[in-house]
Amino acid sequence: MKIERIEVIPIVVPLAETFRGSKYSMSERATLITRVHTDDGVVGECYNGDEPDTQHEIARIILDELLPLVRGRDPLLVEQCWEAMLPPTYDILRNRKLVVMAMAAVDSALWDVAGKVAGLPVYQLWGGYRSELPIVAIGGYYGKTDAQLAAEMEDYLDMGLGGCKLKIGGLSPAEDAHRFKVAQAAAGDGFVFTVDANQGYTVAEAVEFVRLVGAEHIRWFEEPVRWYNDVRGMRDVRLMAGVPVAAGQSEFNRQDAGELMSAGAIDVCNYDASWGGGPTEWRRIAGMARVFGVEMGHHEEAQIAAHMLASVPHGTFVEVFHPTRDPLFWDLVSNRPPIANGMYPVPSGPGWGLELDWDYVERHRADK
Repeated sequence: MKIERIEVIPIVVPLAETFRGSKYSMSERATLITRVHTDDGVVGECYNGDEPDTQHEIARIILDELLPLVRGRDPLLVEQCWEAMLPPTYDILRNRKLVVMAMAAVDSALWDVAGKVAGLPVYQLWGGYRSELPIVAIGGYYGKTDAQLAAEMEDYLDMGLGGCKLKIGGLSPAEDAHRFKVAQAAAGDGFVFTVDANQGYTVAEAVEFVRLVGAEHIRWFEEPVRWYNDVRGMRDVRLMAGVPVAAGQSEFNRQDAGELMSAGAIDVCNYDASWGGGPTEWRRIAGMARVFGVEMGHHEEAQIAAHMLASVPHGTFVEVFHPTRDPLFWDLVSNRPPIANGMYPVPSGPGWGLELDWDYVERHRADK
């Protein structure tokens, strides 16, 4: 079996409203569908990322730079293909992260090929640890009244989700603590809360927020502090506030993820495979995390995250958005497993187990 060609389809879906975090906003959802075609007729496919501004450049890198490096190779030698794609990252004058995201897209499709050839879901191909995972929403964006925030939490309960990663860091700690308590009261007992400041606070502000809401109510505090001294700052928040800290999504290589662990800055590593070299690299980082006693999460991307998190004993939550924030998870996949009682069954079909709705794809293609 040999890699014959690669097909890349950019998707952009406008959102009905603009979603605002601490220092950023989103008004559309984008992704790249990558399909690796083999000479045996097996097609591996996956969708990755949320890059509306750079998706066409990522697609160009896949077709112009990575395809020539893997064409003719055995797609089942995934590690070999990964290493073969690495040389374009050696150029010090380019944005390496775009190349790494392009590698991630191809790597994800290759693992789909491997699973389909083996007749196994990817998480079982990797050894497997569990067949379902707790699932939480990413929500609580800014711009909502207390009543609207409470109603959002009730939506998540109705959807069968078991928790929420609440956006904070864009207001004062006292104002964000109020929002947290509104959401907590609406969700009730047993609903898990993590919080995500998206690097919006100083160390003192992050510690103040935890003291206002109580560390016992926070499963973890994600990216609590400013980017320019975040390793030391996250360590200080852990020690001063007594709350677990999560980070890793902003890194795109194993060295930086490993430094978060060795510095004692994090309790949970939520490295994003779609931004950081694909499932192959994520699993290397998961191995490091096991050595350091750090749990593994994943930043969004449930279509691949579920398999990765289910394949290791230290995996945590699958993350999804409200349908208004991410229509792709709810509408692009036609065979999404049912969610109930806060749990998400890992897709059981071969490879990623995904069946895409091609009518939906055609309606939202960004290359036509």
